[in-house]
Amino acid sequence: MKWCCTDYGTTPYELASKLNIPLATMERVLRGEDGLTFLQLSKIASFFGRGVLFFLEPGPVDATQVHTPAFRTLANQKPELTGKLKRLIERVERQREIYLSLREELDNADLPRFKAPELPRDHPSKAARIARQWLGLAQNNTFDSYRAAVEARGVLVFRSNGYNSKWQIAKKSLILGFSLYDHDCPVIVVRKQDSESQQSFTLMQELGHVLLHQSSAIDDERDMQSHRGHERDANAFAGHLLVPETFLVQVKDGARPRQISEFDEWLKALRKTWGVSTEVILRRLLDAGRLPQAQYAAYREWRSTQPVPEQEGGSRKYRHREPSHIFGNTFVRTVLDALHGQYITLAKASHYLDGLKMSDLHQLERYYAGV
Repeated sequence: MKWCCTDYGTTPYELASKLNIPLATMERVLRGEDGLTFLQLSKIASFFGRGVLFFLEPGPVDATQVHTPAFRTLANQKPELTGKLKRLIERVERQREIYLSLREELDNADLPRFKAPELPRDHPSKAARIARQWLGLAQNNTFDSYRAAVEARGVLVFRSNGYNSKWQIAKKSLILGFSLYDHDCPVIVVRKQDSESQQSFTLMQELGHVLLHQSSAIDDERDMQSHRGHERDANAFAGHLLVPETFLVQVKDGARPRQISEFDEWLKALRKTWGVSTEVILRRLLDAGRLPQAQYAAYREWRSTQPVPEQEGGSRKYRHREPSHIFGNTFVRTVLDALHGQYITLAKASHYLDGLKMSDLHQLERYYAGV
């Protein structure tokens, strides 16, 4: 229990407070005495996302057995990760294992299989051109179309919830997304952001890590501007993939406004067509030598001072569609196919789909059936 608390950045006393366990009980346990009921131990196990038996095993914890190499990679890259984010990473890994197990059971030839294209790792722009063809992207895109193209190549794409839940990356967190590399089925997780175009860049940045570096990665807002190593390459890859040279020639330099505050309006039509942000286009113009560094920096400074529109909480009227928003169509369809084939029970399907109520689960089935 002490190891779990340290691993997730909390203390036994904070744990006791969160789970309504008396402090006197916790103190007895810390002294090595009996004190916890099975129900209390179950609460602790659930809090840390582990089975009760984990806490009953003799001997010290072997971290290499508890955490996967991908998890340890992310934790080493960002030692300041919160306990909630660490639990999310482990939760994502379990969802991938569930998907792979169901895929094997179904033996469905239509389910996409991941096979990375051959890319030049030292030439991000050329790699992006090949990857764009591999994804089969058209000129007009949105986050949903980018996501569908990536999923069609055998990569699971999850997006965090906007509301407070076990699938949320908090708005105050600097983390924008992460990728868990696996030769059979990589997973990319994108944080829900105020702008879908920002999500598109995060998606392609993480895809860059998967395809170029074949490794797991976690990125925050600072990494977006990195000029070093893998982050620099992933950023360049994402920029060239979203705005290739054939797109960039459509930007009319002569129409560039003098006022930085008018840049969004200047690029509005192209932004909407390509499904990208103003900053991505400006960065591409900067790298191409068509925009002064001072103007790019001034735009970023101005943009950071602009108020973000308040997001409505919503009534969750379409609760049955939320698993699709979080886990993507590939994962959800696989769970529903396994349910229809009687490989799993309704209870299991509900558990795999974010605890969806039975009535919502049936509504989700009808939604995918087009009814």
